[in-house]
Amino acid sequence: MTNAYSLDGIVVFGILFICTCAYLKKVPRLNSWLLSEKKGVWGVFYKAAVIGTRLHHAVAITCLTMALYLVSLK
Repeated sequence: MTNAYSLDGIVVFGILFICTCAYLKKVPRLNSWLLSEKKGVWGVFYKAAVIGTRLHHAVAITCLTMALYLVSLK
């Protein structure tokens, strides 16, 4: 199990957060409710969704790399 205070845990949390927000951007009802604000605290969700959709190849490669790292080396 990864520790939340280690670099591994922070990277896994960031990747999962970006992937979740990118997925929620595809759902119309949740998109209008959660991702409508572009500034402030709720803007973090919007910015993570934009990162997930624009850099989907890099996010997918990072996700696979972290999965292999956690399964094989941890």
